[in-house]
Amino acid sequence: MPDPSLRTTKPESLLAEACTRLPLFEDLTEDTIQRLSASGYGRGFLTASLRARLRKAGFRDLGHLAQSTPDEIAKVRKFGPVRVEAVRAFLLDTIARALPGARERQTRDAIAERRLARLRDLPADRLTLHRDEIVALGLQGATCADLAQRSRLELLRTGMLTSSDLDRLVADLAQVLGEGREVCQRAAPDLAERPDTEARRAQASRAALLAEQDREWEAAAPARIGHRADLA
Repeated sequence: MPDPSLRTTKPESLLAEACTRLPLFEDLTEDTIQRLSASGYGRGFLTASLRARLRKAGFRDLGHLAQSTPDEIAKVRKFGPVRVEAVRAFLLDTIARALPGARERQTRDAIAERRLARLRDLPADRLTLHRDEIVALGLQGATCADLAQRSRLELLRTGMLTSSDLDRLVADLAQVLGEGREVCQRAAPDLAERPDTEARRAQASRAALLAEQDREWEAAAPARIGHRADLA
């Protein structure tokens, strides 16, 4: 029998869509974020060319990635769902080495379950639904969680909502779930093409230092078969 958490966070649910617009991880301590950031991109993280693409897109280090959303990461050239999950898995392993209980608490399903629990405390009319839509969808007295667990296809088949309506509802869910939570802003991409400032020069210098560290680790690391080749 499937795990209950998988049933409530199935890929086609509105909650799953909303989660792609929310950070990979939640409730990480400041100390954990600082540790991740201090390591740059760490050892054995993807390939040098993929790390360079992430830096060019404005992702500074592992701490920054941990606070970024799957959608943001997937927009980087040559990244997509598979590589986003590779990023998530690497970060989870790194976090779990320093944070007891993280391997259970910070999985994608565990985070989705906590988000779903928060939605259970919010009435469905918190979302941008008209009264007749709430009635037609059988959501009178329901919570945001009741809607979030339904699939886009199921809701489209009711004839009450369009794809644009559902896009809006997914955005609503992401906004509600993200309220009061710190958002990490990406650095401006292609800094070298912008006018120099002291801050940008310092950031570019740090990026160059981390890139050099990556190259040294890449050269020193033994060749690995399979996993790294798949992510090259």
